[in-house]
Amino acid sequence: MNEEVKEVTLYTDGACEPNPGPGGWGVVLIYGNHRKELSGGFQLSTNNRMEIIAAIKGLEALKTLCKVTLYSDSEYLVNAMMQGWVSRWQRDDWWRNKEEKAANADLWGKLLDLCNKHHVEFVWIKAHAGNPENERCDQLSLEALKQDDLTPDEGYQKFVETKDASKTKVTSEGQPCRSCSTPVIKRAPRSKRKPDQLYYYEYYLYCPKCHAIYLVEGAKRYFE
Repeated sequence: MNEEVKEVTLYTDGACEPNPGPGGWGVVLIYGNHRKELSGGFQLSTNNRMEIIAAIKGLEALKTLCKVTLYSDSEYLVNAMMQGWVSRWQRDDWWRNKEEKAANADLWGKLLDLCNKHHVEFVWIKAHAGNPENERCDQLSLEALKQDDLTPDEGYQKFVETKDASKTKVTSEGQPCRSCSTPVIKRAPRSKRKPDQLYYYEYYLYCPKCHAIYLVEGAKRYFE
């Protein structure tokens, strides 16, 4: 007997303030007369990562095979999936071209796996254009990033640490930002320990002009 395919509508959105900075994501899931809202956030991430994570969280909430129409105001997300960019990056071992690796490969891989389990169409909608579910997702993501119990986005932390490893380190407050030379300042992330979390950052360095973020090895604290 063929498995019944449910038709589901997802609205997703993500946000960071600043970008990079504390991030949040929001999802509205609609199936027939049923409606469900999901949201969450991270201490330090990017807007693009929040957009992808919102799509992942929405699809992860589906327990059976579904035909999904996923609406997002992120052209980055919709174009990457619908125009086959992500599949091509995966085939090329996550290289965008001969010189540049694809960003957010850890998330794209998860999203592709979920799309292989369901029939998913990504549809772009204009932000802040009066669509009530899109507006609700935006509200959910903004509320989420302001919570006090945000968890680390470990994928982004690893990306920043790898990127920083090959460059001159910014390790203390007052040093010039590598991008714009503005003196950096300290910021403390809002955090609460997850059960499987081994460490956290007591603070990070932040450029108040271009919003660059620098994770400092000396600020890493391990839980006992």
